[in-house]
Amino acid sequence: DPGADASLCGMAATGASGTNAVRYGTMRPNVLNLRVVLPDGRLLHTAGPGRQPRKRAAGYDLTSLFVGSEGTLGFLTQATLRLHPLPEVTAVTVASFPSVGAAVACTVQVLQAAVPVARIEFLDEVMADACGRFSGMGLPVAATLLLELHGSRHSLAEQQQQTEEIMRQNGGSGLAWAEGLEEREQLWSMRHNAWYAALALRPGCQGYSTDVCVPISRLPDVVVETKQDLQASGLTGPMVGHVGDGNFHCILVFNSQDPEEAQRIHAFTQRLGRRALAAGGTCTGEHGVGLGKRALLQEELGQEGLDTLRSIKAALDPHNLMNPGKVL
Repeated sequence: DPGADASLCGMAATGASGTNAVRYGTMRPNVLNLRVVLPDGRLLHTAGPGRQPRKRAAGYDLTSLFVGSEGTLGFLTQATLRLHPLPEVTAVTVASFPSVGAAVACTVQVLQAAVPVARIEFLDEVMADACGRFSGMGLPVAATLLLELHGSRHSLAEQQQQTEEIMRQNGGSGLAWAEGLEEREQLWSMRHNAWYAALALRPGCQGYSTDVCVPISRLPDVVVETKQDLQASGLTGPMVGHVGDGNFHCILVFNSQDPEEAQRIHAFTQRLGRRALAAGGTCTGEHGVGLGKRALLQEELGQEGLDTLRSIKAALDPHNLMNPGKVL
């Protein structure tokens, strides 16, 4: 379930995912083979031409090497992907919570109870208000979870009951299940327009999106600390996330003509990345390193890890033709 302008090979190149990743995985486990044009013009099939086994133990995992390589090792021109069966029944609910901490704690408890959720998305109160107004759906101005369940009709009823109990224990309200396709698509369309909804908070300003990913057990603390940091910094930064994976985003909306505000944005994103690293997480769950997180990548991997990456880059792209300056 990618973003609106995503391509399959672009998703693979950045190691991206989407709202369904909590159940079906990110791009990495779903890519079985890639066709890559190497910097010297040779054509590489990372699992061998025409191969698509569900698992393999033959040599180095070249497919995983190129997933997330951000265009620094070659051009990805074709992807062979896993397919997943469509569920018999799908149900979506939206619940409001008294605080950001309560919403994220509920997420953790749902996962720890082994409820097989397909999607569980978090909106802080700023994002919920923005999405509600942009879509015309009028969500309560409160921390919000959108949760989707997949399964058979019998199993789904049990999952719904279990989920409702956990949500109510955490102060969740407004629970109502949507099973019709049109109603479900309307709810997810609201979530997928989060970027545009955030930009509408400050017309004429620019948006900067950043993400981190942390272990589920540390997610409530990190989200609450990040919320406090945003408020103390005086930034417009609604939060939204694939919290079922421990992955969340801040969409920072700022005046690009104001150097002081731009500097506060940069300082915040660095603090956010280091907060995630201190919690045992990663500086980016799906956006990639690019240019802005190169220093954080070194802190995350250490010098030995970075040197290993540079050795691979030098072996495959000795003339530094592919996306020079990115990642490394």
